[in-house]
Amino acid sequence: MDKDRTRVHFTEDISLQGLEKILAPYMSRLTGKVGIKVHFGDDTNQYYVKPSIYKDLVLKLNGTFLETNVLYKGKRRITETHIQLAKVHGFDYAPIDILDSEGETEIPFDGKYFNTVHVGNHIDSYDSILVISHFKGHMISGFGGAIKNVGMGMAAIPGKMTQHADSNPKVSPERCVKCGKCTTVCPVDAIKINPLVLDLNICIACGKCIGTCPSGALSVPWGKTGQNGFTERMADYAKAIIANRNMVYINFLTDISPDCDCMGSPRMPFVHDIGILASDDILAVDAASADLVDKTYGKHDAFLHVISASGRYIFDYGTQIGLGNIDYQLIKL
Repeated sequence: MDKDRTRVHFTEDISLQGLEKILAPYMSRLTGKVGIKVHFGDDTNQYYVKPSIYKDLVLKLNGTFLETNVLYKGKRRITETHIQLAKVHGFDYAPIDILDSEGETEIPFDGKYFNTVHVGNHIDSYDSILVISHFKGHMISGFGGAIKNVGMGMAAIPGKMTQHADSNPKVSPERCVKCGKCTTVCPVDAIKINPLVLDLNICIACGKCIGTCPSGALSVPWGKTGQNGFTERMADYAKAIIANRNMVYINFLTDISPDCDCMGSPRMPFVHDIGILASDDILAVDAASADLVDKTYGKHDAFLHVISASGRYIFDYGTQIGLGNIDYQLIKL
């Protein structure tokens, strides 16, 4: 085996036995209090990785499911309903920790866009983290795997906002119902109603008002960062979060839909189930996943063909910032 190449273990056996086999080389890293970073799936999404397949593993590790609340409106925005949804989807056999349920903390980061990144303040409670990701499409980043599950999925709401938009909320005064909910959550008193006005000189773009607005009068200015800007911000967040942390990554290449698991009505999978991958390198595991999807689909950059959005720029940028190594060796078990 080439010692200069990153190991990525792969199996076509999509079962607990297959999962345990590819994870075996990394089990020694999962020590102390273990967090299991997952995605609970949207309310009506059926393609998220079902937790039954790794139940015995989570119980063996005495793991705690980790997630963060989302930026947009819905059950996954509020901690209580987020946990309720998780249990409905089968994540009911281990503790659930919404990392930002009690606030946020900042991690210093010397990057292209950020001096600090915002994460849930529970993150330092864990000695090691197993990141279980569903590899699938995404309308902006092309695909979502381990990098998205960490960079976006472990960011607190202000971090999600600055990755998606890097600007203040979009204001639509004509939609305001004057309920005042936005004014109660704004930490800097930047919002006035009658009529609805957002003071851009005060607003810190934390996004907290967006999830509480019942009418969409305050919303995410989607797409403001552009595809490459979004990708770079997400990779920067991932690098800041994984720094000095003991983390292992598993990607499930199953039910590979063109759409993210946050979509309520995702399109049908466009390739058959491929298998499961594991690595301790976040960039390598996503690169190997993308290559296997391309091979199965029969064309280079499959997601570009399917959803007109290439995800491969993240490998160039990730290499540039030292996120990981795309020179990997695929070890099939």
